[in-house]
Amino acid sequence: MNDTPLDRLGAGSYLLITSFRKNGTGVPTPVWVVRDGDGLGVWTVADSWKVKRIRARADVLVGPCDLRGNPTGEQVPGTAEICDPATSARYRKLIARKYGVVGRLSLLGSRLRRGTDGTVGIRITLAD
Repeated sequence: MNDTPLDRLGAGSYLLITSFRKNGTGVPTPVWVVRDGDGLGVWTVADSWKVKRIRARADVLVGPCDLRGNPTGEQVPGTAEICDPATSARYRKLIARKYGVVGRLSLLGSRLRRGTDGTVGIRITLAD
């Protein structure tokens, strides 16, 4: 285990996801990450700019990073898609399990502020 980019990224604490503006400028954002079968799952605010950029342009770069978004390894290309409510709910459960008390408190705070529809999952498939 942990010998492929997918294994390493899924096992890491933070993922730096770089989405792209219409003019091609990359915007890196650190997020929590969970493994989702042959892809990665992240959780974010539904009306964030990151979600808007991904809806307009699905190609992303992803790589390991620290809490502040400083890269700690190589970025690899991938494709991102906004998930349906059922997959988003599954990602919330996976995040609660992986990140423990901090994850549960963050999820609770988000649910109180935004409700369950205020956040979405993003599934990332790495390029071959």
